Amino acid sequence: MMSRLRITEIFYSLQGEARSVGWPTVFIRLTGCPLRCSYCDTTYAFQGGEWLSLDEILRQVASYDCRHVCVTGGEPLAQKACAELLTKLCDAGYAVSLETSGALDISVADTRVSRVMDLKTPSSGEVSKNDYTNIEHLQEQDQVKFVIADRADYDWSCAQVSEHDLTSRCEVLYSPVQGKLAPRQLADWILADHLPVRMQVQMHKLLWGDKPGH
Repeated sequence: MMSRLRITEIFYSLQGEARSVGWPTVFIRLTGCPLRCSYCDTTYAFQGGEWLSLDEILRQVASYDCRHVCVTGGEPLAQKACAELLTKLCDAGYAVSLETSGALDISVADTRVSRVMDLKTPSSGEVSKNDYTNIEHLQEQDQVKFVIADRADYDWSCAQVSEHDLTSRCEVLYSPVQGKLAPRQLADWILADHLPVRMQVQMHKLLWGDKPGH
């Protein structure tokens, strides 16, 4: 049987987060997620979507004439054929990133992919879902992201960075929850503690707000 995936949307925009921020990027948003984070901004991707073959997905991606491709969700790894899609994208010569939680096995992703793994903070309500064995699979091109809503999240994130020596494995990202934590406050905490982490804000939201497809 031909592999296929349930897709919420495929769209072209600027990458608003992580290492490739600012690059024109094709986003492939897979449908479905086993988590229900309190701060989720893509709840529309929990259900619905359209079944597409991997070949059809690649044809749509190619139509945008863009080097960077981001596979996101929902939780993309919740669909088994996601790993096959990632490999096909890499084989086609794209610079591929994967946005995933820390709840599912990231080792299934092609090692050429830049994996952005979101370790869930306490305020997410899903901290118990983190699979810390994923940390052993992290490589230099990967990134670990902490989405931070308050001081408790910040302190918890710092403890994880220290306990697992994350900055020696890959780049670490701290991001404030929009509307919950002022970006300046997070910046002040990072500077006060001399943390070797990279702060980020969601550039796409500064440009387009919460409009889907951006």
